[in-house]
Amino acid sequence: MHEKSIELLNRAVADELLAVHQYMYFHFHCDDQGYELLSALFRRTAIEEMMHVETLAERILFLKGEVEMIPGGEVQKLKSVREMLELACSMEESSVKDYNLWANESSANADANTKKLFEQLVDDEERHYDQYDKEIDNLEQFGSQYLALQSIERSKRMAMPPGTGA
Repeated sequence: MHEKSIELLNRAVADELLAVHQYMYFHFHCDDQGYELLSALFRRTAIEEMMHVETLAERILFLKGEVEMIPGGEVQKLKSVREMLELACSMEESSVKDYNLWANESSANADANTKKLFEQLVDDEERHYDQYDKEIDNLEQFGSQYLALQSIERSKRMAMPPGTGA
């Protein structure tokens, strides 16, 4: 009865799993380079994407489907912060487009709750896009100084002896 909804939901699971893997990869590399703010942004977004997977899986199981836990692609091994942010924007933009289409398709298939779920995901993905786009704006406005300041602040904190109030 809900085969099409299950198919669309599993496609979303695949996209979200890829986002989790990609953003955690970015988190690790930003942290390694000393960019704590960007590292935290990628980590927090990966966790939100993981929660999306859980919500999608719950809906699939409610519809008596099988959750396919297969990421929608391979992690791109980027080290440049600008490239990371551009890819993240592209991924979020693609998800917004897909989820809008899939919400409409779910509506056409008389599945209002799946439609509502996709609409909620659109809200989150647009917010993620906006966060990454603002970081690109910061890079454009402040250049490499923006990243240097993040790294310097981390170095200062790490150089302080334990218990000195960092």
